[in-house]
Amino acid sequence: MTDHDEAALVLPLTLAWVNRHLEVGERIVRAEALHGGITAATRRLTIAARSGTTRDLVLRSFVDPFSLSHAEDWLHRETGALSLLTGAAVPAPALIAVDPTAEQCAYPSLLMTHLPGRTVLEDAGVETRVPSLARQLVAIHALRPIERPREYVALTTADTVVTPKGADAAAWNAAIEVIRGPAPPWEGRFLHRDFQPGNVLFDVTRADPAGARITGVVDWAGASWGPADLDVAHCSTILALLHGPAWGLRFTEAYEEAGGVLAADRGERLYWQVRDALAFSEEVRPVAQAWREAGRTELTTRAVEKRLDAYVTALMDAPG
Repeated sequence: MTDHDEAALVLPLTLAWVNRHLEVGERIVRAEALHGGITAATRRLTIAARSGTTRDLVLRSFVDPFSLSHAEDWLHRETGALSLLTGAAVPAPALIAVDPTAEQCAYPSLLMTHLPGRTVLEDAGVETRVPSLARQLVAIHALRPIERPREYVALTTADTVVTPKGADAAAWNAAIEVIRGPAPPWEGRFLHRDFQPGNVLFDVTRADPAGARITGVVDWAGASWGPADLDVAHCSTILALLHGPAWGLRFTEAYEEAGGVLAADRGERLYWQVRDALAFSEEVRPVAQAWREAGRTELTTRAVEKRLDAYVTALMDAPG
């Protein structure tokens, strides 16, 4: 096996586990680190057959202490989601093998098929991608699993929010008060729970960014049952931080234009929007770092904090 870079190393125990799930005569000839995520080390493995043909697989391993504490739950959720999505209209990887408790691997790991396309985080073509993302999320929420996944989990509380330095204190205090109250009533939907540009693959060329077409949706470790508003709020926040607050607001409109249904009451809708936006106050540094590693070098921690502040302020100032 030849490593594409130092970060692509697959540890021996995990390598042996992967090899046990290959076809007779196949071997790993290349490993490449895939950047952009913050919860798992992801590798693209090139597999060669005796005939000389090759295919790619994807290996995800949870290696940092926080991820390790959640890995078993996340991998069970992802396994269930990938099984549900087999044959569905949502393009997703096919499950090959999973080791949720690291019984055979160095770390809890998942092996799956590789989908064509790439993640697109740059600004060029965002006006085309936002409606595409909205249509894809509507399709995900239309799924009706025979066995529902576990209910969504929201970890952020009013007391754990980290208000950015120099933020609009009045807006943030008002936003924090919004999530002090109980969650509004909601109608359950199948949620991806981390639907955002970093987990969507596009067939796109840099010469024609407006021609982007979705080829896959990945990272189903947070698959849950909950309100559609929560998935929409999450993608909206990411778009606001990546491309500017206006794109976060635009995604909600695009979702409804695509046929998606959100809470009709302004206060109920605001609860979910604010809850997700405030959750990012605790994760700005690792999110910004992942995006810089993926090529958005201008997105420093401070730059992302400023966009988050502007987005929270825009949500609180929006007419009700």
